[in-house]
Amino acid sequence: MSELHIFNHPLIAHKLSIMRQTQTGSKDFRELLNEIAMLMGYEVTRDLPLEDYEIETPMEKMVAKRISGKKLAIVPILRAGLGMVDGLLKLVPVAKVGHIGLYRDPETHKPVEYYFKMPEDIKNRIVIVVDPMLATGGSAIDAIAMLKKRGVTHIRFMCLVAAPEGVQALREAHPDVDIFAAALDRQLNGNKYILPGLGDAGDRIFGTK
Repeated sequence: MSELHIFNHPLIAHKLSIMRQTQTGSKDFRELLNEIAMLMGYEVTRDLPLEDYEIETPMEKMVAKRISGKKLAIVPILRAGLGMVDGLLKLVPVAKVGHIGLYRDPETHKPVEYYFKMPEDIKNRIVIVVDPMLATGGSAIDAIAMLKKRGVTHIRFMCLVAAPEGVQALREAHPDVDIFAAALDRQLNGNKYILPGLGDAGDRIFGTK
């Protein structure tokens, strides 16, 4: 079964508490989301393999460490996932970026696909799928299934706030995909929004209703 990683870093908790507040505007919301994404990125990439690499400092030659093996790709689930991309790119600027477009049907609450665009070598990369909210888990489950269908075998899912229902659904559907979240909230309400949550992440990022 996949592992669930909940972050307990004071800076993440502090920034997330500001994001949750109703009075926090889109500008601050976006900036805080990027900052949290970058902080989370340190942990999500903690176990990347290293290899020895000979370099020359101003003083002498030495054997240093560099990341080896597969390169990274960041795949946001549109549209809210876009808010997490820049923070991760600041940490790993050479990462490629793919995009998956899904929206939630207002009646069935199930995800509907409308866009899929990936780097040509996506199956050779470690992929971090990002979406601020893991509510029912439907969008994450479908996005990961779409990647696996294209031959991707190394996938991690990163979100800001998760609901227990979504965590359970994602782990059952994809037991090989680890989940990284800044917070695990209480539950979903009748409209499948996370409680206490922070509202609709996409609307708050882009200032829409």
